[in-house]
Amino acid sequence: MSAEKKPLPIVEVINLSKKYGIIYALKGISFSIGQGEIVGFLGPNGAGKSTTLRILSGLIPADSGEAKVCGVDLAEEEGEVRQHIGYLAENNPLPEEFRVIEYLKYRASLKNLKGSRKRERIKRVLEICDLERKVSERKIGNLSKGFRQRVGIADSLLAEPRLIILDEPTIGLDPRQSAITRKMMDRLRGEVSFILSSHILSEVEACCDRMIILSHGQIVAEGTLSELQKKFLQSISFEIVSKATKIELQRSVREVDPDCELLNEDPVEVTGKRRFTFNCPKGQQAVELILRNLLENKDFEISEFQICRPDLETIFLRATKQNWKEKDMLGRGKFSDIN
Repeated sequence: MSAEKKPLPIVEVINLSKKYGIIYALKGISFSIGQGEIVGFLGPNGAGKSTTLRILSGLIPADSGEAKVCGVDLAEEEGEVRQHIGYLAENNPLPEEFRVIEYLKYRASLKNLKGSRKRERIKRVLEICDLERKVSERKIGNLSKGFRQRVGIADSLLAEPRLIILDEPTIGLDPRQSAITRKMMDRLRGEVSFILSSHILSEVEACCDRMIILSHGQIVAEGTLSELQKKFLQSISFEIVSKATKIELQRSVREVDPDCELLNEDPVEVTGKRRFTFNCPKGQQAVELILRNLLENKDFEISEFQICRPDLETIFLRATKQNWKEKDMLGRGKFSDIN
């Protein structure tokens, strides 16, 4: 028997590059996204996220490399590719004088939806985005930011795209509004592929199947949360609540592991204690030695200690840190506003 053929990826990017003047926004990145995947697209400001999304949406051309959506090459059939894509930009301007239903009818017409299919699709996207009843009859200008964002998402879903690109869809929204957006994505999970670009890492961790992390136009990490945790687990993070100063703690920790680095510190008590988060490259055995060393100093007054599996924020910081250090040494940090 012949091996079963794998379905073609919805997105296939091969050695994609883009330059603005003398500055490279993308430096030959490659990745693919499968049918029904929800992929988090992450990176610091200036990493190349928005440039990649604009290329995939057909808004700007790449300088070199290949980008295919549903097997169609963007460089050759840009118009056809756009039929497969729904795109919600970070700052999505909407006509405030339109009523929601009027706007969706207008957008459906622009997308060549007609007759019963047009009516069915409008009804469906209103339901998915929770815009039914009185909301659909309200003017967009009278809606809250959360409802406006839902109108933009409804628009992106109208033509039944196979790929939906969401660029910071929940920025400025409260937790309840953000949860509604996640619920919408979850309802379509498996049917539609999503690329979600967001700085809210807890949100990406909650709803994405896989993550791609960029820094300075390069992919520095890629995989499921579990895969990324395994990759970065060789470096174990741990937290300490102590009355010691940062300098005192660092000195004591580095007696055991000179490469152990302080990731964060936060005040936790009115007594003056602080929560310190460290990352130890030498693993759990070294962490246990560090704890014994710290406990020997009674002046540190350690009241809490715990070993943490790296969350997405920790992975993000670890994955991008070395790349940023290298670029800063070359004096290129000043170009970080390209995104």
